[in-house]
Amino acid sequence: MKRAHCGSNAITFRRLCPFLLAITILSSFIFWSRPASTPCNIDAAFAAAAAEQNRSLNILAFSSALNQLSFSVRPPPRLLKIALFVKRWPQRNRAGGLERHALTLHLALARRGHEVHVFTTKSNATLGDSAAAASALIFHPTDPSPAGFLNQALAWEQFGIHNATGRPFEVIHSESVGVLHGRARGLRNLAASWHGIAYETIHSDVVQDLLRGSSEPRSPIVAERLAKVIEEVKFFPRYAHHVATSDHVGDVLKRVYMIPEGRVHIIVNGVDESVFGPDPKSGAEFKAKVGVPTGAKLVIGIAGRLVKDKGHPLMFEALKKAFEEEETFRKGDVFVLVAGDGPWGDRYRELGRSVIVVGPLEQSELAKFYNSLDVYMNPTLRAQGLDHTFIEAMISGVAAAGTRFASITGSLIVGPEVGYTFLPTVESLTACLFRIAADGKEVLARKGEAARNRALRLHTATKMSLAYERLFLCIAKRAPAVKDDDDDYCKYPLPWD
Repeated sequence: MKRAHCGSNAITFRRLCPFLLAITILSSFIFWSRPASTPCNIDAAFAAAAAEQNRSLNILAFSSALNQLSFSVRPPPRLLKIALFVKRWPQRNRAGGLERHALTLHLALARRGHEVHVFTTKSNATLGDSAAAASALIFHPTDPSPAGFLNQALAWEQFGIHNATGRPFEVIHSESVGVLHGRARGLRNLAASWHGIAYETIHSDVVQDLLRGSSEPRSPIVAERLAKVIEEVKFFPRYAHHVATSDHVGDVLKRVYMIPEGRVHIIVNGVDESVFGPDPKSGAEFKAKVGVPTGAKLVIGIAGRLVKDKGHPLMFEALKKAFEEEETFRKGDVFVLVAGDGPWGDRYRELGRSVIVVGPLEQSELAKFYNSLDVYMNPTLRAQGLDHTFIEAMISGVAAAGTRFASITGSLIVGPEVGYTFLPTVESLTACLFRIAADGKEVLARKGEAARNRALRLHTATKMSLAYERLFLCIAKRAPAVKDDDDDYCKYPLPWD
């Protein structure tokens, strides 16, 4: 077998090898040694945020998630003209986290009266994922680039036309690299939200390489990823403002990417609380519909793309062991509901009648799915962004279990009171399943209540959109073209908060 080494690439990363080795070791150390939870740190942050509400602060200098602050839900004192650049728009149940974030956030902003223009890729499907989105948002779709991505030149041309119509855009929002860094340079009223950065992906690559089979060749992707981290460190400063969607990414942007603190803002993801919430009746109806008997002692749920990097090979093997070795599973008292599509859907069906693959679900059906569960499990191997499915389950009052990655343990499953974490190994995941079965419905219900309370404090669409609104008002005020004598929106609290 040919020995893989850093210098094998034609562009050659030979000089980067020591750095690659160091970052790989560091990532592995952080991954395996990081505590499963940090509830004391999170509670301290809440206490600090509460104390800050009694005196004025500059939100650009606030180092924790802006979701922790209590912004007024009253109509905003000033309405903005906002340009959103997003590579793709949600297409029903095929949407990824970035697209769902764009829809949830900007629909909420439009409902608050802001004029939101969406510059995105034209597709065969209807751009408005719902009648509400179609009527509230103004779409400017363009044909995709030859590679199938957002055609930056065409989108920017459309932006220029509408920027010169009426009043200019006061805020430009880029979902990840919806606006490429070459165009972002010099735009002081631009904010980019990051739903995964290359530094996080290296961590994921380390984990996946550790799980590589003995006959599988080592992928050269890690060396390529290191080059991408370096490129990101170079071009990220060209964006005026950065929004981290998890506490961990906010720390990395400031500490590793060396972005000044006043330009990094943490606004953790939120989901529509009018769609997701406790509804035992709909959950019971969903269980009856898919064939879960009323006497089931435990219902476990899995949702998302059923592919390898989402951890489904691990989940499959752990469930197989559980059904073979643990009494509650073996007796047929535990049922597993799998929502989503992908190659591992058929594999899950091999585990027998206790595993029910329900396929991809529309949002309304997904809400019923969560309400049918005692615990939601996400075995992802991708340490990127802040997964919406965790939040949807938590706000529905369901305990959550997830891989022990920094974004998950730092922003979502912050302690055993809200759920469980496990290492990305079959052994650890199996042990977690055994623990869940031993805890039973009563313990899970208490964890689910705590999870919902946390999600309501931080992870609703309302909390997220109000935080973005205040940040957008702040950076619009600071843009050189804006001349008004209104309150300084960068201060908190303002009289109406």
